Amino acid sequence: MEVNAAALSIPANEEVEIDIFPFFRMYRSGRVERFGGTDKVPPSLDPATGVDSKDVIIDPSTGVFARLYLPPTANDGGKLPILFYIHGGGFCIESAASPVYHRHLNDLSSLTPLIAVSVDYRLAPEHRLPAAYDDSWTAFRWVFSRADPWLAQHGDFGRVFVAGDSAGGNIAHHIALRAAAEGLAIKGMALIHPYFGGSVPVGSESADSGRMWKFIFPDTEGLDDPRRNPVAEGAPSLAALGCERVLVTVAEKDFLRDRGVIYYEKLKESGWRGEVELVETPEANHVFHLSHPETEQAKNKIKLLADFFKKD
Repeated sequence: MEVNAAALSIPANEEVEIDIFPFFRMYRSGRVERFGGTDKVPPSLDPATGVDSKDVIIDPSTGVFARLYLPPTANDGGKLPILFYIHGGGFCIESAASPVYHRHLNDLSSLTPLIAVSVDYRLAPEHRLPAAYDDSWTAFRWVFSRADPWLAQHGDFGRVFVAGDSAGGNIAHHIALRAAAEGLAIKGMALIHPYFGGSVPVGSESADSGRMWKFIFPDTEGLDDPRRNPVAEGAPSLAALGCERVLVTVAEKDFLRDRGVIYYEKLKESGWRGEVELVETPEANHVFHLSHPETEQAKNKIKLLADFFKKD
Protein backbone atom coordinates (compact mmCIF):
# COMPACT_ATOMS: atom_id res chain seq x y z
CA MET A 1 0.00 0.00 0.00
CA GLU A 2 1.34 3.41 -0.92
CA VAL A 3 1.74 5.76 2.04
CA ASN A 4 0.81 9.40 1.59
CA ALA A 5 3.72 11.49 2.86
CA ALA A 6 1.49 14.47 3.57
CA ALA A 7 -0.77 12.35 5.76
CA LEU A 8 2.22 11.47 7.90
CA SER A 9 3.20 15.14 8.12
CA ILE A 10 6.54 14.53 6.43
CA PRO A 11 7.90 17.77 4.95
CA ALA A 12 8.23 17.50 1.18
CA ASN A 13 11.96 18.18 1.29
CA GLU A 14 12.40 15.28 3.72
CA GLU A 15 10.89 12.74 1.39
CA VAL A 16 13.36 10.16 0.14
CA GLU A 17 14.71 10.89 -3.34
CA ILE A 18 16.71 7.68 -3.68
CA ASP A 19 17.53 4.78 -1.39
CA ILE A 20 20.61 2.75 -2.30
CA PHE A 21 21.15 0.22 0.44
CA PRO A 22 23.68 -0.60 1.90
CA PHE A 23 25.37 2.66 0.94
CA PHE A 24 23.17 5.71 1.43
CA ARG A 25 19.75 7.30 1.37
CA MET A 26 19.33 10.79 -0.09
CA TYR A 27 16.43 13.10 0.69
CA ARG A 28 14.94 15.79 -1.54
CA SER A 29 16.47 18.41 0.75
CA GLY A 30 19.90 17.13 -0.26
CA ARG A 31 20.54 15.56 3.13
CA VAL A 32 22.41 12.27 2.89
CA GLU A 33 22.12 9.45 5.39
CA ARG A 34 24.95 6.91 5.15
CA PHE A 35 24.47 3.36 6.37
CA GLY A 36 28.12 2.76 7.24
CA GLY A 37 31.70 3.80 6.74
CA THR A 38 31.37 7.02 8.75
CA ASP A 39 33.62 6.20 11.73
CA LYS A 40 37.02 7.89 11.70
CA VAL A 41 40.24 7.62 13.68
CA PRO A 42 43.08 10.16 13.90
CA PRO A 43 46.59 9.51 12.61
CA SER A 44 48.92 8.18 15.28
CA LEU A 45 52.01 6.18 16.13
CA ASP A 46 50.72 2.62 16.02
CA PRO A 47 52.01 0.70 19.07
CA ALA A 48 51.56 -2.70 17.39
CA THR A 49 53.62 -2.00 14.25
CA GLY A 50 55.65 1.10 15.10
CA VAL A 51 54.25 2.78 11.98
CA ASP A 52 53.74 6.53 12.27
CA SER A 53 51.01 8.36 10.36
CA LYS A 54 49.93 11.91 9.63
CA ASP A 55 47.33 13.76 7.56
CA VAL A 56 48.37 16.25 4.90
CA ILE A 57 45.96 18.65 3.19
CA ILE A 58 46.55 18.46 -0.56
CA ASP A 59 43.87 20.78 -1.91
CA PRO A 60 42.51 23.36 0.57
CA SER A 61 39.78 24.37 -1.88
CA THR A 62 38.18 20.90 -1.76
CA GLY A 63 39.45 19.59 1.58
CA VAL A 64 41.10 16.61 -0.12
CA PHE A 65 43.81 15.13 2.07
CA ALA A 66 46.03 12.10 2.26
CA ARG A 67 47.05 10.00 5.24
CA LEU A 68 50.72 9.10 5.08
CA TYR A 69 52.28 6.08 6.78
CA LEU A 70 55.97 5.79 7.67
CA PRO A 71 57.36 2.47 8.98
CA PRO A 72 60.08 2.42 11.66
CA THR A 73 62.53 0.93 9.13
CA ALA A 74 62.55 4.28 7.33
CA ASN A 75 65.28 5.33 9.74
CA ASP A 76 67.57 2.53 8.53
CA GLY A 77 68.71 4.69 5.64
CA GLY A 78 67.41 2.84 2.58
CA LYS A 79 64.75 4.14 0.23
CA LEU A 80 61.30 2.55 0.52
CA PRO A 81 58.62 1.74 -2.07
CA ILE A 82 55.73 4.18 -2.24
CA LEU A 83 52.17 2.87 -2.23
CA PHE A 84 49.41 5.16 -3.44
CA TYR A 85 46.24 3.60 -2.03
CA ILE A 86 42.62 4.40 -2.90
CA HIS A 87 39.91 3.20 -0.54
CA GLY A 88 36.70 1.50 -1.62
CA GLY A 89 33.10 2.05 -0.61
CA GLY A 90 31.13 2.46 -3.83
CA PHE A 91 32.45 6.01 -4.32
CA CYS A 92 30.11 7.13 -1.53
CA ILE A 93 31.20 5.73 1.87
CA GLU A 94 34.42 5.14 3.83
CA SER A 95 37.47 7.38 4.14
CA ALA A 96 41.23 7.32 4.41
CA ALA A 97 40.54 7.89 8.11
CA SER A 98 38.19 4.91 8.46
CA PRO A 99 39.39 2.44 11.14
CA VAL A 100 39.40 -0.43 8.65
CA TYR A 101 41.70 1.39 6.22
CA HIS A 102 43.88 2.89 8.94
CA ARG A 103 44.56 -0.62 10.25
CA HIS A 104 45.10 -2.03 6.76
CA LEU A 105 47.63 0.62 5.74
CA ASN A 106 49.47 0.27 9.05
CA ASP A 107 49.81 -3.45 8.33
CA LEU A 108 50.98 -3.00 4.73
CA SER A 109 53.43 -0.26 5.66
CA SER A 110 54.94 -2.45 8.36
CA LEU A 111 55.02 -5.78 6.50
CA THR A 112 56.47 -4.64 3.17
CA PRO A 113 57.85 -2.17 4.45
CA LEU A 114 56.74 0.89 2.47
CA ILE A 115 55.57 4.48 2.65
CA ALA A 116 51.83 4.56 2.07
CA VAL A 117 49.78 7.49 0.83
CA SER A 118 46.07 6.85 1.40
CA VAL A 119 43.98 9.43 -0.44
CA ASP A 120 40.72 10.80 0.95
CA TYR A 121 38.58 11.86 -2.01
CA ARG A 122 35.21 13.61 -1.95
CA LEU A 123 32.24 11.26 -1.80
CA ALA A 124 29.08 10.94 -3.83
CA PRO A 125 26.25 11.80 -3.89
CA GLU A 126 27.15 15.25 -2.50
CA HIS A 127 30.11 15.25 -4.87
CA ARG A 128 29.13 13.15 -7.82
CA LEU A 129 31.62 11.56 -10.15
CA PRO A 130 34.05 12.46 -11.61
CA ALA A 131 35.01 14.19 -8.32
CA ALA A 132 36.59 10.99 -6.91
CA TYR A 133 38.67 10.53 -10.07
CA ASP A 134 39.76 14.17 -10.11
CA ASP A 135 40.66 14.23 -6.40
CA SER A 136 42.65 11.01 -6.65
CA TRP A 137 44.58 12.31 -9.63
CA THR A 138 45.34 15.56 -7.81
CA ALA A 139 46.69 13.54 -4.88
CA PHE A 140 48.72 11.30 -7.17
CA ARG A 141 50.34 14.29 -8.87
CA TRP A 142 51.09 15.73 -5.43
CA VAL A 143 53.05 12.59 -4.51
CA PHE A 144 55.39 13.20 -7.44
CA SER A 145 55.90 16.81 -6.37
CA ARG A 146 57.96 15.47 -3.43
CA ALA A 147 56.48 18.28 -1.34
CA ASP A 148 56.23 16.12 1.77
CA PRO A 149 59.50 15.42 3.67
CA TRP A 150 58.60 11.77 4.35
CA LEU A 151 58.30 11.14 0.64
CA ALA A 152 61.27 13.30 -0.33
CA GLN A 153 63.64 11.76 2.22
CA HIS A 154 62.54 8.13 2.32
CA GLY A 155 60.56 7.38 -0.86
CA ASP A 156 61.90 5.45 -3.83
CA PHE A 157 60.24 7.08 -6.85
CA GLY A 158 61.44 4.25 -9.02
CA ARG A 159 59.13 1.93 -7.07
CA VAL A 160 55.74 3.62 -6.98
CA PHE A 161 52.71 1.33 -6.74
CA VAL A 162 49.03 2.15 -7.18
CA ALA A 163 46.40 0.02 -5.47
CA GLY A 164 42.78 0.11 -4.42
CA ASP A 165 39.90 -2.12 -3.43
CA SER A 166 36.43 -2.16 -4.97
CA ALA A 167 35.68 1.40 -6.19
CA GLY A 168 39.27 2.25 -5.29
CA GLY A 169 40.41 -0.47 -7.69
CA ASN A 170 38.36 1.17 -10.43
CA ILE A 171 40.02 4.52 -9.72
CA ALA A 172 43.47 2.89 -9.55
CA HIS A 173 43.06 1.57 -13.10
CA HIS A 174 42.28 5.03 -14.41
CA ILE A 175 45.15 6.58 -12.43
CA ALA A 176 47.53 4.09 -14.06
CA LEU A 177 46.24 4.90 -17.55
CA ARG A 178 46.53 8.64 -17.01
CA ALA A 179 49.96 8.33 -15.40
CA ALA A 180 51.23 6.48 -18.45
CA ALA A 181 49.81 9.14 -20.75
CA GLU A 182 51.47 11.93 -18.75
CA GLY A 183 54.82 10.22 -18.23
CA LEU A 184 54.62 9.45 -14.49
CA ALA A 185 56.27 6.10 -13.84
CA ILE A 186 54.41 3.39 -11.93
CA LYS A 187 56.17 0.16 -11.02
CA GLY A 188 53.03 -1.88 -10.42
CA MET A 189 49.29 -1.86 -9.79
CA ALA A 190 47.16 -4.03 -7.50
CA LEU A 191 43.43 -4.22 -8.18
CA ILE A 192 41.74 -5.75 -5.14
CA HIS A 193 38.22 -6.99 -5.88
CA PRO A 194 37.86 -4.10 -8.35
CA TYR A 195 34.49 -2.55 -9.08
CA PHE A 196 33.83 -2.68 -12.81
CA GLY A 197 30.54 -3.21 -14.63
CA GLY A 198 28.78 -3.25 -17.95
CA SER A 199 25.39 -3.01 -19.63
CA VAL A 200 24.96 -6.78 -19.69
CA PRO A 201 25.17 -8.53 -16.28
CA VAL A 202 27.78 -11.26 -15.88
CA GLY A 203 28.10 -13.95 -13.24
CA SER A 204 26.02 -13.15 -10.18
CA GLU A 205 25.47 -9.47 -11.02
CA SER A 206 21.87 -8.34 -10.65
CA ALA A 207 19.93 -6.71 -13.46
CA ASP A 208 19.83 -3.39 -11.57
CA SER A 209 23.52 -3.37 -10.62
CA GLY A 210 24.02 -0.12 -12.52
CA ARG A 211 21.30 1.81 -10.67
CA MET A 212 23.69 3.60 -8.31
CA TRP A 213 26.15 4.39 -11.11
CA LYS A 214 23.45 6.25 -13.04
CA PHE A 215 22.66 8.33 -9.97
CA ILE A 216 26.18 9.21 -8.80
CA PHE A 217 27.45 9.86 -12.32
CA PRO A 218 24.53 11.54 -14.17
CA ASP A 219 26.78 12.65 -17.05
CA THR A 220 27.89 9.09 -17.80
CA GLU A 221 27.83 7.70 -21.32
CA GLY A 222 25.85 4.74 -20.00
CA LEU A 223 26.56 1.52 -18.17
CA ASP A 224 29.38 0.78 -20.62
CA ASP A 225 31.06 4.10 -19.93
CA PRO A 226 34.82 3.32 -20.01
CA ARG A 227 35.09 4.57 -16.44
CA ARG A 228 32.77 1.74 -15.39
CA ASN A 229 33.63 -0.80 -18.05
CA PRO A 230 37.34 -0.64 -18.95
CA VAL A 231 36.96 -3.37 -21.59
CA ALA A 232 33.99 -1.80 -23.40
CA GLU A 233 34.17 -0.95 -27.07
CA GLY A 234 35.84 2.42 -27.37
CA ALA A 235 37.54 2.27 -23.95
CA PRO A 236 41.25 3.17 -23.81
CA SER A 237 43.39 0.17 -24.69
CA LEU A 238 44.64 -1.80 -21.69
CA ALA A 239 47.92 -2.05 -23.56
CA ALA A 240 48.44 1.61 -22.64
CA LEU A 241 49.04 0.77 -18.97
CA GLY A 242 52.52 2.03 -18.21
CA CYS A 243 53.32 -0.17 -15.22
CA GLU A 244 55.48 -3.28 -15.32
CA ARG A 245 53.37 -5.59 -13.14
CA VAL A 246 49.68 -5.97 -12.31
CA LEU A 247 48.05 -8.06 -9.61
CA VAL A 248 44.30 -8.70 -9.85
CA THR A 249 42.68 -10.37 -6.86
CA VAL A 250 39.13 -11.72 -6.71
CA ALA A 251 36.99 -13.64 -4.20
CA GLU A 252 34.91 -16.65 -5.17
CA LYS A 253 31.65 -15.44 -3.57
CA ASP A 254 32.01 -11.80 -4.63
CA PHE A 255 29.48 -10.63 -7.24
CA LEU A 256 32.33 -8.59 -8.76
CA ARG A 257 34.48 -11.69 -9.25
CA ASP A 258 33.77 -12.17 -12.95
CA ARG A 259 34.53 -8.55 -13.80
CA GLY A 260 37.98 -8.93 -12.26
CA VAL A 261 38.59 -12.13 -14.22
CA ILE A 262 37.48 -10.46 -17.46
CA TYR A 263 39.85 -7.56 -16.80
CA TYR A 264 42.73 -10.00 -16.25
CA GLU A 265 41.96 -11.93 -19.44
CA LYS A 266 41.55 -8.80 -21.57
CA LEU A 267 44.78 -7.34 -20.22
CA LYS A 268 46.66 -10.50 -21.24
CA GLU A 269 45.13 -10.30 -24.72
CA SER A 270 45.73 -6.56 -25.18
CA GLY A 271 49.35 -6.66 -26.23
CA TRP A 272 50.48 -5.12 -22.96
CA ARG A 273 54.06 -6.21 -22.29
CA GLY A 274 53.99 -6.40 -18.52
CA GLU A 275 53.49 -9.26 -16.08
CA VAL A 276 49.95 -9.88 -14.79
CA GLU A 277 48.78 -12.32 -12.12
CA LEU A 278 45.26 -13.32 -11.06
CA VAL A 279 44.72 -14.65 -7.53
CA GLU A 280 41.33 -15.96 -6.40
CA THR A 281 40.45 -16.68 -2.79
CA PRO A 282 38.02 -19.61 -2.51
CA GLU A 283 34.87 -19.41 -0.37
CA ALA A 284 35.48 -15.72 0.31
CA ASN A 285 33.35 -12.60 -0.01
CA HIS A 286 34.03 -9.06 -1.15
CA VAL A 287 36.98 -7.38 0.68
CA PHE A 288 36.98 -10.16 3.29
CA HIS A 289 40.52 -9.24 4.34
CA LEU A 290 39.28 -5.82 5.48
CA SER A 291 36.16 -6.97 7.30
CA HIS A 292 37.79 -10.01 8.95
CA PRO A 293 41.54 -9.30 9.16
CA GLU A 294 42.01 -11.83 11.96
CA THR A 295 41.30 -14.84 9.74
CA GLU A 296 43.99 -16.98 8.14
CA GLN A 297 42.64 -16.16 4.68
CA ALA A 298 42.94 -12.43 5.41
CA LYS A 299 46.48 -12.76 6.72
CA ASN A 300 47.45 -14.64 3.58
CA LYS A 301 45.86 -11.96 1.43
CA ILE A 302 47.72 -9.15 3.17
CA LYS A 303 50.99 -11.07 2.86
CA LEU A 304 50.29 -11.53 -0.86
CA LEU A 305 49.94 -7.77 -1.26
CA ALA A 306 53.04 -7.01 0.82
CA ASP A 307 55.08 -9.46 -1.26
CA PHE A 308 53.84 -7.83 -4.47
CA PHE A 309 54.86 -4.36 -3.29
CA LYS A 310 58.31 -5.43 -2.09
CA LYS A 311 59.25 -7.28 -5.26
CA ASP A 312 61.68 -5.30 -7.46
